Amino acid sequence: MATPHISAEPGDFAPDVLMPGDPRRAKLIAETFFDSPRLVTEVRGILGYTGTVEGRPVSVLASGMGIPSLSIYATELARHYGVKRIIRVGTIGALQPWLELGDVIAASSAHTNSALTSGWVPSVTFSHAPSFSLLRKAVEYGEATGKTIHVGPLFTTDQFYNPDTTVVPKLIEYGTLGVDMEAAGLYAVGLKEGFETLMVGTISDKPGQDMTAAERETTFADMVSFGLAAFK
Repeated sequence: MATPHISAEPGDFAPDVLMPGDPRRAKLIAETFFDSPRLVTEVRGILGYTGTVEGRPVSVLASGMGIPSLSIYATELARHYGVKRIIRVGTIGALQPWLELGDVIAASSAHTNSALTSGWVPSVTFSHAPSFSLLRKAVEYGEATGKTIHVGPLFTTDQFYNPDTTVVPKLIEYGTLGVDMEAAGLYAVGLKEGFETLMVGTISDKPGQDMTAAERETTFADMVSFGLAAFK
């Protein structure tokens, strides 16, 4: 049965789903990597496709921007469509100065200023971490192919424009690799709904350097390759 946000029929989604934020990136991923992709949902312009990769069924669904939007789609995929693994493939702002535009990061954890999990366990600060099996396979793919993937913590923020200028220097001091707006939410929803998760992202900006909007939309090949390898 369709949900308020997804118009697909039962069985339209594969158990493995890639999740970019941008609907146009979802379309590009399907057209570039999938054999025989078909559109399965387009409610509110959020595009979802299912096809095959090396004979295995795989889907891609855009999430929109931020934890609230991603949480809706990830929850509905798990509850109504039987999705078992979701890998977010998106953009990341670099915090560490040695990272370069186009570098790929796998988030081994995600700090956050979101209150999403603040009440789950009273008096406990909840940890946001991916599924080890997906993280391990992504790293092993890099080792086997010679492709570089940086593994470390991200900061998932609810504030794209944060007026507190003390936050970033402290995050850098404590080894945080980059900043995004979704990873902690995906990891939290995965734990709650019982599906496996991973965030693999591409550095799209760093102080003084930014990809263009077109580059953000189309620079995805490496991170998607890592994501698909993790599904194997």
